[in-house]
Amino acid sequence: MAMIEIKNLTKFFGAYKAVDDVSFTVKKGEILGFLGPNGAGKSTTMRMITGFIPPSAGTALIGGCDIIEDSLAAREKLGYLPENAPVYPDMTVVRYLDFCARIRGFVEPERSRKVEETLEKCFLTEVTYQSIDTLSKGFKQRVCFAQSILHDPEYLILDEPTDGLDPNQKHEVRQMIRQMSPQKVIILSTHILDEVDAVCSRAIIIANGRIVADATPDALRAQSPSHGAVCVTVGAAAPEPLIQQLTQIEGVKTTEVLAQSDGDLKLRVYPQSDTTVIADSVVASLMQGDVAVKSVFVEQGRLDEVFRNITSNSH
Repeated sequence: MAMIEIKNLTKFFGAYKAVDDVSFTVKKGEILGFLGPNGAGKSTTMRMITGFIPPSAGTALIGGCDIIEDSLAAREKLGYLPENAPVYPDMTVVRYLDFCARIRGFVEPERSRKVEETLEKCFLTEVTYQSIDTLSKGFKQRVCFAQSILHDPEYLILDEPTDGLDPNQKHEVRQMIRQMSPQKVIILSTHILDEVDAVCSRAIIIANGRIVADATPDALRAQSPSHGAVCVTVGAAAPEPLIQQLTQIEGVKTTEVLAQSDGDLKLRVYPQSDTTVIADSVVASLMQGDVAVKSVFVEQGRLDEVFRNITSNSH
């Protein structure tokens, strides 16, 4: 099966250990979100996986090809969008992509066809003959993304793929990544938690150069303190008796007031465990007490909360 295998990757810059014994595997059809705060070692790991910088220890296998022992064969299989979208500013978009196609070994007429297809796929046709240095940051990002998929690689390494894009462009790129994913192995570095929710089937969180979490977005969200909590808005009522009433329900851990106004009282009711379902019991209890229930929703947990907890406790 097509996969990327990362084996004990370690990188020192002088005495500073930027990446510390990182190992994981990504299989075909997976979109792995690679997350971490600034300076966590994300981009350094990406650069080692792609052969851009050598590791101090460990290696990466791209479809069975060792990035150190068989570097050229490994890199031929890869598409790589580096951080900050480096491109040649004095080239036009079409000339740059044609240049990339030549390097990848394409000859006419296939080369022109590949360039044309990629221009359309990455929504670049309106700037085909424009010089890259005159493009906006978003368009430059798309040009760099285009070169990474030009040769239809089975393995894609994308470092901050939607950086600098507006909301519509982000949506287009994310959609493209999702559509490609069944046929590819994709690692996507990001600090945008929405991106993980929107695109990734799995997420690894790295902090201080080490992996501190590896799970699906849903499993990570389940680690949030608010996962499974019931937020309920009721008509005007005294909070203390309600808190006492709700906290006595079987499976309820605690209840807190989120907001109180003239006409409404908003409460959050926490379950005793992340697998305890309490919504029906909470609503039934309120209705028995003739409390006017205006809205109810069950919190799924927040990735940003989990991300903060995991990364701040990893020192």
